[in-house]
Amino acid sequence: MPRLFLAFGSGFALIAVITGAFAAHALKSRLSPDMFQVFEVAVRYQMYHALGLIAVAWASTQWSSQLITASGWLFVTGIVIFSGSLYILSLTGVRWLGAITPIGGAAFIIGWACLLWAAIRA
Repeated sequence: MPRLFLAFGSGFALIAVITGAFAAHALKSRLSPDMFQVFEVAVRYQMYHALGLIAVAWASTQWSSQLITASGWLFVTGIVIFSGSLYILSLTGVRWLGAITPIGGAAFIIGWACLLWAAIRA
């Protein structure tokens, strides 16, 4: 699992840097200020949780725990749902996607709680 979560974390971080640069140079003039801000939130949370996945990869080399594994998968799920829905929302204006964004946010919260619990129990 450590290599898988390191790969996911590194890949998501790479994508966050690329999409952030793309937004700054190509989208800023094309998106409304509020949709540009939504896009930036997606990039920021993707990067935070990509780094979280790298922490999960490290933690899983130190302690064997199903909570750590759950945390990693919750971060992956959260990035896809939270950031993914915000990317699509900002680029298309499809507002109903905002209704699924909190599911990704909940995955992030539960993922951090699992990682905290694993650290306390270790």
